[in-house]
Amino acid sequence: MSSKPIAPLHGRTIIMTRAQEQQSEARSQLHALGSNVLDLPALVIGPPDDWQPLDDALADIKTFHWLVFSSANGVRAVEERLQRIGQSLANRPKGLKLAAVGRKTAQYLEHLGAAVDFVPPNFVADSLINHFPVSGFGLKMLLPRVQSGGRTILGEAFRESGAHVIEVAAYESRCPEAIPDDTATALANSNVDAIAFSSGKTAAHTASLLSHRFGSDWLQQLETVKVISIGPQTSLSCEQHFGRVDQEADPHNLEGLISACVKACRSEAETCPPGSR
Repeated sequence: MSSKPIAPLHGRTIIMTRAQEQQSEARSQLHALGSNVLDLPALVIGPPDDWQPLDDALADIKTFHWLVFSSANGVRAVEERLQRIGQSLANRPKGLKLAAVGRKTAQYLEHLGAAVDFVPPNFVADSLINHFPVSGFGLKMLLPRVQSGGRTILGEAFRESGAHVIEVAAYESRCPEAIPDDTATALANSNVDAIAFSSGKTAAHTASLLSHRFGSDWLQQLETVKVISIGPQTSLSCEQHFGRVDQEADPHNLEGLISACVKACRSEAETCPPGSR
């Protein structure tokens, strides 16, 4: 009788740093692979300091040719503000097209009944620019985005192509006050195998949270922990704050991030088998 295969993350402990409302899917996928999952929600999603710029843009929505979303948070905020004035993305003006960076962003738009006109082949902003179906010349484009810390590469690139670009804050991702106690204890006891980052901001906030919790020697808590990044820009942030990246996701989405966790833990298995910490 053949024995049941051991799950690829059996006995491993992974920290996820996504926003609290985004944790459930990651947790379920990691659990299915045998991992123990600890939360370190390094983002708190909330409203921008001022809704007026977004509201002004949406009041003028008929004048835009494209509405470009780089996250589901932006979609959620825009839909809520449109609902306040009796409109919706599903019933947007006929001349307004939607573009979405990433499968999750596109799926959320579809969930709202808003057909997406363009999704780039790779789930990063650069791919949207490189594969955009039309020239930006003469187009008026609305880019709802995070209030601080987000990339302006989309706006800059479309402006260079001749588009009139309006970028407005649709939400803010702030740093939480503290690390959950069970996660901090596991780090202090060297009982963590990997920590996964889904954005540059989660890396920056995690560094701040660890410094606040453990003091000036906070980096020591990550000495035996694999640092996993979702993509190139997140990797740059990890390099800046932690001095390294052990594995980068490919593709640059949640599934790729989890696969990167598996690869990192497999590469570690010979020198540090599960349960040996």
